[in-house]
Amino acid sequence: MYSSLRKKLLGQKIRELRLAKGLSQVDLGLMIGSSKSQIWALENGHTNPKLDTLCKIADALDVRVSDLISF
Repeated sequence: MYSSLRKKLLGQKIRELRLAKGLSQVDLGLMIGSSKSQIWALENGHTNPKLDTLCKIADALDVRVSDLISF
């Protein structure tokens, strides 16, 4: 799978899980120590998150990292 497609799918998955929890991008950013713009870039496939960031997102959304990357 192409890198850009993986980034886009990851972002869509994070957005889906964030919205299911009723969180805004600002809320998630505050929970993981990031900004709204960084969350936006991640959800729109414009950035490649580090493993540490994925772990923080998974913890904030109460899912496993594997749930974030299962698409």
